[in-house]
Amino acid sequence: MADPFILTAVLPPDLQAFAEGLRRVHFPPARNHLHAHVTLFHAFAPTLLAELVDVIPKLAAEFAPPQGAVKGVMDLGKGTAIALDAPELLRLRALVAEHFRGSLTAQDLHEPRPHITIQNKVTKEEARALQAGLAPVLAPWITKGRFAFPALALHRYRGGPWEHIKTSAFRGRERA
Repeated sequence: MADPFILTAVLPPDLQAFAEGLRRVHFPPARNHLHAHVTLFHAFAPTLLAELVDVIPKLAAEFAPPQGAVKGVMDLGKGTAIALDAPELLRLRALVAEHFRGSLTAQDLHEPRPHITIQNKVTKEEARALQAGLAPVLAPWITKGRFAFPALALHRYRGGPWEHIKTSAFRGRERA
């Protein structure tokens, strides 16, 4: 599919800065086109833009910022990520999935494992080396406990960098 839309959860500023720092050090520079993020959906069809920019802000307006927590290191095979525990975010994602039922790609039909990719498309050996040393770096974040995702962000894939379309802040009171 050409130029699909991607929906992500925005990270709180402190975690965003931390993850960005890890990406700068560990992500191959030629491939590091994106900011740290949590992907919720990988590919909405371009024909869904009007519906996406209507539905996503309404959802964000209804719900309080979903809670999350850093769980540890995630092995991506040829990469490494920060694993997150985010059941409220997954419940909100399920609402979006239900709304767009019949329009999701095979990849987006599966519930994701929330994470922040900090290294990708390296050798398995490079990934294992980072994973072995990352636990102490993540320990303060694991100890810190829960954080809140402040918003959802919609982007368009442009072959490398993404084009930002809209950010919708969570501002409701209802918990997912």
